[in-house]
Amino acid sequence: MKTENKYVLSWIDEMAAMTKPAEIVWIDGTDEQTEALRAEACSTGEIIKLNQELLPDCYLHRTAVNDVARVEGRTFICTPTKEEAGNINNWVDPDEMYARLKKLYTGSMQGKTMYVIPYSMGVVGSDFAKYGIELTDSIYVVLNMLIMTRVGQNVLDALGDSPDYIKGLHAKADLDEENRYIVHFPQDNTIMSVNSGYGGNVLLGKKCFALRIASYLGRKEGWMAEHMLILGLENPEGEIKYISAAFPSACGKTNLAMLIPPEVFRNKGYKVWCVGDDIAWLRVGSDGRLWAVNPENGFFGVAPGTNDKSNPNALAATRKGTIFTNVCHDLDNNTVWWEGLNDNPPHNAENWRGEPWDYTKYDKNDKVGTSGAHPNSRFTAPAKNCPCVSAEFDSMTGVPITAMIFGGRRAKTAPLVYQSFNWQHGTFVGSIMASETTAAASGAVGVVRRDPMAMRPFVGYNMGDYWKHWLEMGKVIPNPPKIFHVNWFRTDDEGHFIWPGFGDNMRVLLWILDRCEGKADAVETAIGYIPKAEDINTEGLDISLDTMKELLTVDKESWLADVENIKEFYKLVGDHVPAEMYEELAALEKRLAE
Repeated sequence: MKTENKYVLSWIDEMAAMTKPAEIVWIDGTDEQTEALRAEACSTGEIIKLNQELLPDCYLHRTAVNDVARVEGRTFICTPTKEEAGNINNWVDPDEMYARLKKLYTGSMQGKTMYVIPYSMGVVGSDFAKYGIELTDSIYVVLNMLIMTRVGQNVLDALGDSPDYIKGLHAKADLDEENRYIVHFPQDNTIMSVNSGYGGNVLLGKKCFALRIASYLGRKEGWMAEHMLILGLENPEGEIKYISAAFPSACGKTNLAMLIPPEVFRNKGYKVWCVGDDIAWLRVGSDGRLWAVNPENGFFGVAPGTNDKSNPNALAATRKGTIFTNVCHDLDNNTVWWEGLNDNPPHNAENWRGEPWDYTKYDKNDKVGTSGAHPNSRFTAPAKNCPCVSAEFDSMTGVPITAMIFGGRRAKTAPLVYQSFNWQHGTFVGSIMASETTAAASGAVGVVRRDPMAMRPFVGYNMGDYWKHWLEMGKVIPNPPKIFHVNWFRTDDEGHFIWPGFGDNMRVLLWILDRCEGKADAVETAIGYIPKAEDINTEGLDISLDTMKELLTVDKESWLADVENIKEFYKLVGDHVPAEMYEELAALEKRLAE
């Protein structure tokens, strides 16, 4: 590995002087080095080599018991003023935070190796690509970054002598949760993570760079970094149209990204192609359309609930070259298992903590304590493994986006699908995105959590300014995608889901694409354009026209109640909420009252 880049070399020297590693190793992305690192991590017990006949190049890792998920409370945006970070983000003055971190990093790598990972988000050399260097003392992090990003000498070659790269420092230190920090300094292009070993906190190319830092860069440079899947829907004539979609967690995002069309559509020749399951970077193309890439190179997916019915493509992606984190270890076959994989839990197994596990003691009220796999256990799998990965996955230009979709989990409020009136109204629809917890048995509606554009934990600056950036982008995209909202989770009075979901969600996508091409009608309502019940193709589905009408009704009372909740949320975001959002809110309230 070689680079003469003085900005890179002097920064590495500075970080090494602080952390004091015994040696420094550059990661080159070659199979030989990767294999040697795997062997070393196996020898220390950092990872466990699984059955290579059944799961070639697959390994199991366990994090510390106190370190199993992203920690929003320990995640900071450190801008010169609190106002720039906004009310939704945690903020500390940058100088104060640097001083605090320096104490934790000093000597933290003594006796350890510092690994230098030059990586690219996006295809190296493309207009979309952004480069980063992560320094870490964890082989687990190295092996995950090799799957999740593009790593190697070509990244250093593409960077050349430029200072334009994202600096990332990670040290496991003592894994002390009281001193765990995931910190972003947007003005300095710097990310620092200490006292964690869990993927979401330590794979600094993922949420930290590709969303928090990238959203800040996108605003500065005139593009968008969004928490969106990207899929291509191919019709029987072979035409592919691309959709990006944002959903809060537990709303079926990965399932939609890797959707398998219902049999009736498969037989006609419809196909769905996955470009990305989590993050989209979007730029205005020379043709005036919005073009998107997935900056990642792999999937960091939640294991529990992934199975041959819910998501066969995701499951197939994990069958080789995958790192499993905090799942159950089947000792008889030396393979892995998790809740929801199948109905055959292993009888001789260790749970996610590495303790002997008895499947008969499982209690769904104490999942963390009694499950084989942690509820947030993960797989890190190469995107190329996915049977439905798009041919455009490595495209230098990305794919043109026809429609953007927002979604949430609402029992009564949001209909199955509606279309915004225009880009500004669509931005408003994104800003009020929400999910609610439902007590399914009683049908009681729980707490509404607003998660604008599914970016609440991931915006690298003030949320109000982020909405303003959306509005500004709308003025510079000559041919913008149309914006829609979906809700797969409408329930009846007994709390049962009315819509079948999963592959059948494609029926809604087809109406959305027809709307974009002017081929489908709609009814104008107070909240937006809604399909005519007969215009959603229900061929092969046991669902009546009356049920479709129920799925598409707009319940004015629950919307008026929601308006009050939105006002409270806007107050929380604060005085950076653009005037246009308040205009849209007032217009919605007026239309509902009429």
